Amino acid sequence: MARRVLSRRGALLLAVGGLAQLSLPPAAPAAPSAAAGRAADRRAEVAALLDARARALPSWSGPAAIEAGYRNLVLGADAGPERLTAAADLAVRITGYDDYPVVYPRRIDLVRAGGGWRVDREESTSGPPALWDLGSARSAAGAHCLVLGLADGPDPAGLVAVADRAVPAVSEVWGTGWAGRLLLEVPATEGQFARLLEVDPAGWTGMAAVTVAASGAPWHTPADRVLVNPEAYGRLSDFGRQVVVTHEATHVATRADTRAWTPLWLSEGVADWTAYRGSGRRPQQIAPELARDVAAGRLPAALPADRDFTAGADGIAQAYEQAWLACELIARRYGPERLVALYRAVGAADGQGEDRDRRLDRLLRAGPGVGLAEFTRLWLDEVAALRS
Repeated sequence: MARRVLSRRGALLLAVGGLAQLSLPPAAPAAPSAAAGRAADRRAEVAALLDARARALPSWSGPAAIEAGYRNLVLGADAGPERLTAAADLAVRITGYDDYPVVYPRRIDLVRAGGGWRVDREESTSGPPALWDLGSARSAAGAHCLVLGLADGPDPAGLVAVADRAVPAVSEVWGTGWAGRLLLEVPATEGQFARLLEVDPAGWTGMAAVTVAASGAPWHTPADRVLVNPEAYGRLSDFGRQVVVTHEATHVATRADTRAWTPLWLSEGVADWTAYRGSGRRPQQIAPELARDVAAGRLPAALPADRDFTAGADGIAQAYEQAWLACELIARRYGPERLVALYRAVGAADGQGEDRDRRLDRLLRAGPGVGLAEFTRLWLDEVAALRS
């Protein structure tokens, strides 16, 4: 908005609730015009309509309960006597799972119906859509989880047992200082999965699930949505499905200890290490792509970089396997408690003013007792041992 140059005598201060005039005596309030009165009535009518819509939205099939409401309602210019546009934030909180509401900015088209208005169309104006924007929603609940799905997609009940096993498995390693519950969303198609993430589906065809923080929530809110790719997840064995969900549950449990400076090899590695813990699988079974590379003489020279974990990147499977092997090395050689302590120490460290590798070197020396260079050498020996 352009500023108008005002005289000192006519300076205005923008204040909550309107414009407060400085220096001048208060003017007598103007009588509301008939047009202003009609606008106020129309706004109240639309607000009441949206309140009723929030109480009925979405129509869950299952045990999920929500609190919803439209906030910050702004009516647009009339599109004619029978049409109206509005903007509002739809705030939705899943009872028992969301500490803060998820916020969906919406554009709402209304049409005159009888003596009032009805919603003709509603859509997101920024951020991902809500799951129920994609179709009728249904849900299934377990002891430690709530699974939301779509009527034309996989039965959400199929994920309940998997998630209920994942939560206590994660708590055995990471303690009970997290919420101890999972909220999972399962769209009907891979394309819908990509829409919920706002990504190009071409790079995500092999990704079975991902953990995200709810839009509109404060930055410190724990990651509270596990989005499941129904097609990639459906191709997995029962064991693979358990690994995927336990991996994502680890991200939820460790969100408070994860920072922008946490190396992805460490955050993805601890998630895989937790998921495979106690499985009895040999390293060659857990890291088959890496083992094939080693057998062919293709060995890494360094721990995987963050860019190696980019969805669709060449060698992403090897990056995850390398990360698992690095965390497995720490847990086996120095003890699982040292791995957990290292992860939390990295998250607790000051992320400003210190090179990431230098910080990691310092924390490795303080915890496991080995510097980054020596740890990398030990890890490379573990990689080479996959040849046998």
